[in-house]
Order: sequence, then structure tokens, then C-alpha cells
Amino acid sequence: MIALGDNLIERSKEIQALGAFDGRERSKAVDMLGFKKQLVFATHSVAMPFSPNSKIPPKLRYGAARAHNRHMAHFCGDDSRLMGVAVVPLEEPALVLEELEFALKSGAKAIWVPHHACGGRSPGHVEFDPFWTRLVEANIPFVMHVGGSPLQLDKAWINNGRPPVKDWMGGGENLRTKDIAVLHQGPETFLSMMLIDGVFERFPKLRGGCIELGAGWVPAMLVRLDWTVKIWSKTDANLARFTRKPSEQLTQQMAFTPFVFEDIGALIDRSNPDLYLFSTDYPHTEGGRNPIARFETSLGDRSEQIRDRFYSENFLRIFPEARAS
Repeated sequence: MIALGDNLIERSKEIQALGAFDGRERSKAVDMLGFKKQLVFATHSVAMPFSPNSKIPPKLRYGAARAHNRHMAHFCGDDSRLMGVAVVPLEEPALVLEELEFALKSGAKAIWVPHHACGGRSPGHVEFDPFWTRLVEANIPFVMHVGGSPLQLDKAWINNGRPPVKDWMGGGENLRTKDIAVLHQGPETFLSMMLIDGVFERFPKLRGGCIELGAGWVPAMLVRLDWTVKIWSKTDANLARFTRKPSEQLTQQMAFTPFVFEDIGALIDRSNPDLYLFSTDYPHTEGGRNPIARFETSLGDRSEQIRDRFYSENFLRIFPEARAS
């Protein structure tokens, strides 16, 4: 794989990729790809901590989170370019803070939260305020990522009387056609509830990223939240206290990675250039064979300033400590 040279990102993918399982190999991949920093997410080990199954005992759920976070610290510990992402389930508010403190002490650079209602609570529930407070104090962002909620729709939506469709990788356990069509609904609902419950208003220094969940849905979400708050603030006293429009809150405090096949130029035109982050998803296949070329095509003749925001500055707004010399 090292002999692939500049073809690494095109031909080294998934579980057999350079650095998929070994932190030292990932450092070599980062050398070859030329990254100054890279967020590192796990894949399979989040299934237990983020499962929506309410029958999983807290000891087991948070024990799985602790195992994940120990391993992430080990994987990234020898290379400051590797920004390990810890997981913190939100089912049990008391245990949330305990696992968050462990993650912070272990050097996590971001905290991955599940994007579904956990423990029968909205993410804007007052019991989570200590969690958001601690993130602000630690100057650490929260992130959402594919896998933070079940990948596949309920079987009833798939039942159309026809043979089952394979997923996009040719198997059956990954995203299928119907799954990708509504993948945005989970993170959009999660963020909308956070915003309407006033989390971003109460914690204006809180920052977050939405990673590998697409961005084509973001412009419409901003418009929808703006008119929702404008109209419903007449009857909802909580909304009447907002000092910034929802679109302003999310633009200032969030950022989103588009898929390589989305038209980033059009998304910027429909919203603004401060919202979007470049990503390769290395070593996952959905990052494409040549993500820079594809994003460059959709950016077209837009300015260098807009390109700088997309490729680096928006990331550094969410992760200011990642700026490299």
C-alpha cells in the first residue's frame, strides 16, 4: 500500500486500507496524504454505546463506551496530527459526565454524541446542560457522524413486496437506496431540537460538527428553522427569548461536511460559505477516489477566500486548537 504513493486515496479503502487498524500505519497514511490534522472516528465499536435499545444495561453501554475511548486514545496517542474522537452515550445524564471527564483526560479532541432521542429526552433537556457547559469549559466540540443512529430504516419501510435491494457496497448491512434518501432526517431533527430548546442560545460558545452525514439538507433546514422561530415565537415564550436567528446560531456554531457527490458551490450559494467543511473520509469508500478534484469542479470560479474557508478555515473555527504552523 505504501508503494501506491499518490494513488493511496484512490486504491486503499475500507478495512484493508493503510492505517485502518494500526495507529502507526495511519501516521504513514497521513504523511502520504499530506494532512496536517485528521479527525479519527471508529466504525464498528460504536454499535453498543449508541444503540437505541433501551434494554441495554447502563453498565454495559457505558462500559463499551469506555473501551472505545481507551482504544481511541491509544490509537492516536503517538501522533498529534491524529485527532481522536471519543463517544459519549446520552442515555444516563449522571454517567454522561463521568464518561466525558474520562474522554477529556484521555486527550479526546471531539466528543461524538448519538443523534437520536436518548433516555426519553430531547438533547435540549435541562439535565444535559452540565454536559454542554463542560464542553464549553474544555473548549471541545461535539460531533455527529454516520453510525450515531441506526443506519437502516425500520423493516416496514423496506417491505414493498419486491426482492430486497443490496446496499451501495453490494452487501446488505450498509446504506441502501431508501436509507440514504432519509439519512439527513436524524441529524436534522437532533439539531433542530437542540436549537428550539435553546442550547445554542444558552451556550453561544458551544461548537459542533456534522460529519459524513451530507450537507445538501442544510440550506433548507436554516430557512425552515428561521420561519419556525419567527412565527411560533408568538406562542412559545422560549423562542421569544432568542437574540439571534436560528440560521445565525447554526452558522456561527456548527459546520457540515458535504458528500463528494454533492454540489458544494450550489450549497454555498443557497446559504453561506461559513457552513461547510472539506473531508476525504479516508479510508472509507464514500470519500471518493479524488475528492479535491470533485470539490474543485463544483466550487467553479468561486474566490480563493471561499476555498480557504471550505478547505481549512471553517474547520479551524470549530477546532481552533488544530491550527498547525
